[in-house]
Amino acid sequence: MTPEQVTLVKQSWEQVLEIQHQAAELFYRRLFTIAPDVQPMFKRDLAVQGTMLMATLNAVVSSLDRLEPMLPAVRNLARRHVPWGVKPEHYDAVGEALLWTLAEGLGPAFTAPVCRAWTAAYSTLATVMKEAAYPVEFAIAAEYQRTQLAA
Repeated sequence: MTPEQVTLVKQSWEQVLEIQHQAAELFYRRLFTIAPDVQPMFKRDLAVQGTMLMATLNAVVSSLDRLEPMLPAVRNLARRHVPWGVKPEHYDAVGEALLWTLAEGLGPAFTAPVCRAWTAAYSTLATVMKEAAYPVEFAIAAEYQRTQLAA
């Protein structure tokens, strides 16, 4: 991520914090619409889950400009999700739901540069998490992509 993208994510996140409860509701509603198979994984009350989601996102966004110290916790979080049934493809659905939620919540403030910044932030974290949770699958997929690019 560029420093400008970090700034855009942090600035837009401040706006999301003002509507964090609605944003959490939007996120889960969208996630369960596009990936209904994940809904049974959520055993907690969704209000509690939403509070946890917003706290986690806040910690990550706050650390974007010094992400390295937070990566062990991010990797651990990813590994803890595996026994719950989280699969690599669920990260795509979460990313889609997150971007949709940001677009809905921020409205016109969700500009193309803000979208690209959030996409970069999420892609960075999702890659770290998938690599930690599914090291073999991630290595195979990475090798396949390299061979396709070389072809």
